Amino acid sequence: MPEVTLGGELVCSTESQAETVARHLPVHIELSRAEDGCLSFEVTQTEDPLIWHVEERFRDPKAFRAHQERVAASEWGSATAGIERRYMIRGMDAEGQS
Repeated sequence: MPEVTLGGELVCSTESQAETVARHLPVHIELSRAEDGCLSFEVTQTEDPLIWHVEERFRDPKAFRAHQERVAASEWGSATAGIERRYMIRGMDAEGQS
């Protein structure tokens, strides 16, 4: 199966949202990088303090789905639920293939 990549931006609309991201991001990165199937996981603040650049790589669709499920139920997921995401995901179209 091909790897899954996600790239894009996390776009805060307020300084308060950006502070929430900054506060929760270190643990989110640590837990994500420790997941089985995570090949790389980078979230970096851009020159605009309200925008974060996101790049993720996972071994396959199964690993990516597991990551998404963990994140949805996590403190990060709850704290950042209202923040806009502008992501492009590649590799999920091959999910049913072996």
